[in-house]
Amino acid sequence: MPAGRAADILTGIEPTVLHERTSTMICVCIGRGRHKHTIAEHRYLAEQGVQLVELRVDYIRTRLSLKRLLADRPCPCIITCRRQQDGGQWSDNEDARQMVLRTAIVEGADYIDLEEDIAGGIPRYGKTKRIISYHNFRDTPDDLYEIHQRMCKLDPDIVKLATLTHRPSDNVRMLRLVKDAQVPTIGICMGEIGTPTRILGGKFGAPFTYAAFHPDRTLAPGQVGYTQMRDIYRYDSIGPDTEVYGVIADPVAQSMNPLLHNVAFGEACLNKVFVPFRVPRDELAEFIRECPELDIKGLAVEIPHKDDVLKHLSKADGIVRNIGAANTILFEGREVVGYNTDFRGFQDAMDTVFHEEERGRPLVGRVALVLGAGGISKAIAHSLKRRDADVVLASRTHERALVLADKLRCRTVQWYERTKIEPDILVNATPLGMHPNVDESPIDAKYLRRGMIVIETVYNPEQTLLIKTAREVGCRVVTGIEVAVRNAAMQFEHFTGQPGPVELMRTALKRAIGPAKWNE
Repeated sequence: MPAGRAADILTGIEPTVLHERTSTMICVCIGRGRHKHTIAEHRYLAEQGVQLVELRVDYIRTRLSLKRLLADRPCPCIITCRRQQDGGQWSDNEDARQMVLRTAIVEGADYIDLEEDIAGGIPRYGKTKRIISYHNFRDTPDDLYEIHQRMCKLDPDIVKLATLTHRPSDNVRMLRLVKDAQVPTIGICMGEIGTPTRILGGKFGAPFTYAAFHPDRTLAPGQVGYTQMRDIYRYDSIGPDTEVYGVIADPVAQSMNPLLHNVAFGEACLNKVFVPFRVPRDELAEFIRECPELDIKGLAVEIPHKDDVLKHLSKADGIVRNIGAANTILFEGREVVGYNTDFRGFQDAMDTVFHEEERGRPLVGRVALVLGAGGISKAIAHSLKRRDADVVLASRTHERALVLADKLRCRTVQWYERTKIEPDILVNATPLGMHPNVDESPIDAKYLRRGMIVIETVYNPEQTLLIKTAREVGCRVVTGIEVAVRNAAMQFEHFTGQPGPVELMRTALKRAIGPAKWNE
């Protein structure tokens, strides 16, 4: 639906409550089988500063006592009793479920969640506020605005829509609806592609968002853990003026860029948020076109988009043109400008093993074996060629290595012949050794020798099998964490104009992948 038509529909509604653009909060969902566990988690969350919780009473497996759950509650709560067709756990009949909802209102629940098809039969009573909800676990329908208009006629204090998404453009439609609505509206696209709607709801006017008590106990597809929403995305501080940055990839869940950049934004007290955007390859063009509507100012670009994104740039620096890949985008007015920080990030990381007088110096006479021919391999090989190293490429997909070697005018060998090369510099730019396949290595220890420089791009785990064996042999090593952090710091500089906080990013990344995980 065109944005103008959508606005016409929304402004034609007589709202129960005018949409006030106030600070947003996180509503934490509790779904436990016993009353005492539900009450204990409610109390714990209130002590942590949570202002609103959702009690999913459809999860209670013993005889339900709303009086017990609501008595002396430490902070306001929503009572939700979700039937199975809407993703809930309620197993009794519908009459019994609606009696639970009516009882919650009589008992003075702060909020009650009523599905749109039953809301008309359960009238307002007392001070309980009404959340009228719509759930669709198939798709995000084309008629979102008509559905919203219908729900606004059911005496809501808040309208909530939760739909499964298969395309990034659904996020744009949903957040546009939230922004245009006159009745406070929560719009959530479920699933990994829909995660941005959970993080950005506050920017577009949603009164709150939903989060899981723990990331391993999500109650809906794509739900994010509470402490991640609070500590990494800093949801409580997101507002209309917050600038949006992000990473595009498919898949995107494994990316550490949201952690690194949000930690850095927070440390610098910048009103910016960094969001993971899962963008399938065939959706890239439409996503780039729609970025301005989400107020996206910049993007980190990961697999599989580093090559394909070039056709959507209006400008690119010389390194991008030479390499044929971009990993950073800035939206500057109508211009879409591409950069490649993999190049400089790798150079900076590699120089950490050289003495100060050697840093940045030519590598004439040194053989550099680069394993892999993907997006980051292009930047690494180009970086080494720029410093006059004798670069040799080896990839399990030999055709890709041949194309890259022809472009860079360097040598290539078949993957099975890589051990015949005696390099001075060895770079692993493949995923071999990445968690969970930690017993893999792209090359056996017997082919390493003392004094060789070994550079890893895998950062999880930091101590890959390749790095461990290289240290034992006496090689000079650069871990994948160093490569990742140097790259992220340069992207941060593009995004903010400030030097990237390398030490802070390094600490955050080590903490996230190490035995002591980021507190969830």
